[in-house]
Amino acid sequence: MDKKRIEKELNSQLNNEFFSSYLYLAMAAYCDSISLPGFANWMRSQAQEELFHAMKFYDYILERGFKVDLLKIDQPEKEWGSPLNMFEEVLKHEQFITESINNLVNVAEEEKDHATRIFLEWFVSEQVEEEASADAVLQKLRLTGGQGSALFMIDKELSTRTFTPPATNE
Repeated sequence: MDKKRIEKELNSQLNNEFFSSYLYLAMAAYCDSISLPGFANWMRSQAQEELFHAMKFYDYILERGFKVDLLKIDQPEKEWGSPLNMFEEVLKHEQFITESINNLVNVAEEEKDHATRIFLEWFVSEQVEEEASADAVLQKLRLTGGQGSALFMIDKELSTRTFTPPATNE
């Protein structure tokens, strides 16, 4: 097993998760700036969830005796034009994260790192939920045209989301 390769790939994913949190916080700020507090709430909750994911990677890297390498976090966009455009980007980003995790699983398998492969199973399942959640909002926005009173109804619905960390020891 090439431990340096595993360490590098885990740190890369750690960076992806921190960027995800940063991206969703930027999206929350955008939503607040256009007076959609429910959308902002959804994004803030998503940012918290991504930070939780990042910390799972952080802790795992340390648990394996590797070094955490906090890489530069790129600046996310600041505006998306509309909530519909924003959620198209959310889904696209979650698909990128899914691909990134799947590639990390492939590396773990190539390196016969069974512990990392097992650790990543939770993230593989989590990404199914992440994509479905983003797509559900996106489909509502597409169906309604993402404008008018329908937009405010969706905003109200999104205001109810809260992030609660899983109760398991995973």
